[in-house]
Amino acid sequence: MKNKIILLALFTASLFFLSGCGGASPKVVTKGTEFPRMYVEHPKSLLILPPMNESSDVAAKSYYMTTVEMPFAQMGYYTFPTEMVSDIMKQEGVYDTELLYHMPLTKFKEYFGADAVLFTDIKQWKVSYAVIASSLTVSIESRIVSTKTSEELWKYRGTVVVDLSGGNSGGGLAGLILKAVATAINTAAADYVKYAKIANNRLIYTLPAGPYNEMYMKDQNMKLLSQRKVQN
Repeated sequence: MKNKIILLALFTASLFFLSGCGGASPKVVTKGTEFPRMYVEHPKSLLILPPMNESSDVAAKSYYMTTVEMPFAQMGYYTFPTEMVSDIMKQEGVYDTELLYHMPLTKFKEYFGADAVLFTDIKQWKVSYAVIASSLTVSIESRIVSTKTSEELWKYRGTVVVDLSGGNSGGGLAGLILKAVATAINTAAADYVKYAKIANNRLIYTLPAGPYNEMYMKDQNMKLLSQRKVQN
């Protein structure tokens, strides 16, 4: 019951977030219709690769890696310890994330016995700062690909945009100064990891539950917003 309540809350948050994005109304689908291959292949073990970082923040990759393993494990998948994976790949002479992303998927099956691989792209990891107005954006896109068939089984993006502005501090020059100071403080104290976890929650909700979760094979009719036409 606790897991159902959490999943419902995450879905509600996703609906609220995406409904305010403008444009055409998003299409509501089910997990079963959006990601049917997950229910056909039944992957049990998930190998999580280091993310590709498309943002301008060089620290984004290391920060994000601290947030990714636990939520996928909680969704019912066996996740290989990321440090162990890194050590084994280095022993095989693979040090670069881009090389990992271009390796044949059968190699991950051979080395680890993994049923599927999680690929992640950090699309945005930034603060937009303009003295009295500031916002933080974290956008993560993840996809799961089968090591048996090389087919994409699941893909979704989670995005968080946070207003770091100082709020209403009154009128006049004094008010503007107070707002600028508050904005600067909020920006300096912005916790990327906290918001990366929220972005993870928004995409994790859409993932069909794995075999170590009580919702395994029971969540085909759970609703989500389709992102099949999402670009960039």
